[in-house]
Amino acid sequence: MNFLLFAALAALAVVAAADTYTDRYDSMNVDDVIANKRLLVAYVKCVLDKGRCTPEGRELKSHITDALQSGCEKCTGKQRRSIKKVIKHLIHEENNYWNQLVDMYDPNRTYSRIYEKELVLLELWGILEQGFLKG
Repeated sequence: MNFLLFAALAALAVVAAADTYTDRYDSMNVDDVIANKRLLVAYVKCVLDKGRCTPEGRELKSHITDALQSGCEKCTGKQRRSIKKVIKHLIHEENNYWNQLVDMYDPNRTYSRIYEKELVLLELWGILEQGFLKG
């Protein structure tokens, strides 16, 4: 599943290879990044060209457009799961940053609308599954 520009942020450092992004940074704990607002904001500012970038942030930034446009077809499974988690957090908890990222990387909202709808469907499916399992 492809999730906007953060097909890199969530993956936190996707590095280009011939057919796939590297899994070098897959061991990074995305939950820790999301829980640490200072760290999350540093990555967001890097990607928005408003702050300094770590090596991971530079790699992340270099693949956003490709990941966005390709449906993250070069992402690992871990990167896809991380992307979903980060985008969900940004949409629900850091919407101002989400909108800035969309404005920069998807000004026509070609891709972000798709991802936002997918997120709603996934959340709805999760609610339905919980109700079904309890029932």
